[in-house]
Amino acid sequence: MFNLLRRYILQSTYHTSSVSQFFLWFGASISLAEIVTGSLIAPLGMTRGLQAILIGHVIGAIILLLAAWISANSRLTALEATRISFGAYGSYVLTILNMLQLVGWASVMIATGSLALNGMSKILFGFDFLPIWALTIGGILLIWIFVGLKNVSKLNIVAVSILFLFTLLLAYVIFGGNGQGIGSVDALEAISFSSAVELSAVMSLSWLPLIGDYTRHVKNKRSGTLMSIVGYAIGSTFMFIIGLGGSLYVGSSDISDIMMASGLGIVALGLVLLSTVVTTYLDSYSVGVNFKNIVPSINERYVSILFTVLAVTIAILASVAAYESFLYFIGSVFAPLYGILFADYYLLNRRNIEVNKKWSTGAMGLWLAGVIIYHVSLSFTVPLGHTLWVLVGSFIIRYVAVVTRRAFTVQKEGKCI
Repeated sequence: MFNLLRRYILQSTYHTSSVSQFFLWFGASISLAEIVTGSLIAPLGMTRGLQAILIGHVIGAIILLLAAWISANSRLTALEATRISFGAYGSYVLTILNMLQLVGWASVMIATGSLALNGMSKILFGFDFLPIWALTIGGILLIWIFVGLKNVSKLNIVAVSILFLFTLLLAYVIFGGNGQGIGSVDALEAISFSSAVELSAVMSLSWLPLIGDYTRHVKNKRSGTLMSIVGYAIGSTFMFIIGLGGSLYVGSSDISDIMMASGLGIVALGLVLLSTVVTTYLDSYSVGVNFKNIVPSINERYVSILFTVLAVTIAILASVAAYESFLYFIGSVFAPLYGILFADYYLLNRRNIEVNKKWSTGAMGLWLAGVIIYHVSLSFTVPLGHTLWVLVGSFIIRYVAVVTRRAFTVQKEGKCI
């Protein structure tokens, strides 16, 4: 019955092209969050910073590809797919956690964008009123939600093209356009190479519970999935490098300083506004899709609207000081989760949702252990970052546990016969 219903839904829904998927995810990567995170890596210097960015993005891209393919191949949303391993009730818990992550992520994006816009508007126009910028971003987001994903995908191609030209100009200014070149940042808090790799990889992980919501709509499964990952990886790497170079250029990780030092003025202000809206829209859309995993009959657009209003409110009232800790929280939740799901889907060939499966204590227990181990491991230096090892560890343990249980069951049944 479930498969028949899904077949009907697939026949009646639209599909997106590989090109539009590329631009959608390239656009998602062109954001302040990527620049800000790249600026945190600046104490390593240009050479080591670039190495950390590239290694982290390779790790992140591989993990994203595996997650995106599950939804593209099964046509399940990202959170529906977790039912394969965790059951219906387990997916509800993960859905609630993901919705909290989405609210927090959107709030951080809106707050970061508002701070940058307000900082630049004070210099450019003498205008200083932070809440108005958060409300402006929120208002544009609501318009995009009403327009809908299919129309936004087309609009995204135009918006991303403009954003890309802006960032190229910013990169030209930062990387020697005026002959000053790249310096060093001694005043910033030190960061280890492994932590820099971790930050680069975790940024990709933040999209794990969202990317499947989009790749499930692709016309061509293989090219659509691959183009989504390529689009994000290229754009994110480029934005990280801009953040790294910009921080070294101005001697500060403050995004307003980086933008204003570039001399782009109103162009930089427009870049910040447009990039914040493009990226945050994906969060707004996905929270509606995620909530349908719990209440299938609900109108996802209404949920997205309420979510956006809540995110704007939090952005106005809360602080973005805990931004780095928030990224680590994302890593702790989704690294073990997808390690378990990957083991089930790719090695154990669990490809379908068991309708009667409500809960998996084994999967939930392993996931919780992974979350705890991730946070404990943050006190230590780990080669290639914590995300990779927690995910791989969860992957191996899940596989061994299931295979061992199957062997024990067969042996027990054999003895009974």
